[in-house]
Amino acid sequence: MPRLAAIVAGCAAVAHSAQFESRANPIRKVVSLLQSMQTKVQKEGEAEKDLFEHFQCYCSHGAGDLSASISSSGVKVPELAKAIEASESKLAQAKADLKEAQVARASATSTMAEAGALREKDAVAASSEKAELDTN
Repeated sequence: MPRLAAIVAGCAAVAHSAQFESRANPIRKVVSLLQSMQTKVQKEGEAEKDLFEHFQCYCSHGAGDLSASISSSGVKVPELAKAIEASESKLAQAKADLKEAQVARASATSTMAEAGALREKDAVAASSEKAELDTN
């Protein structure tokens, strides 16, 4: 019987502690929620800090890089303008050479046509002369 009393007392203590935990459970939930929010905010803060440092580095070095790029581009502009002018003159020369070649080709074609007509005329004359000589 004392054993049974001890078991009943133990069960009562467990039930009383379960009631206490169920009453304290909402507070514990709020505390754990606040703790999880605190860790989440700290992680977000660290991420924001990293981003800030990254962009701060970009801002401090980016201006120098940009000004160096602008100054080097300022030097390249006259060189590129000269290269463009040279290319344009080469293009104009190539177009002129093309026109000359087209005129020369047209002239050669007409000369070949005249020579072909002259050869045909000579061939007809030669064949008629040969026919006349063969008959005699």
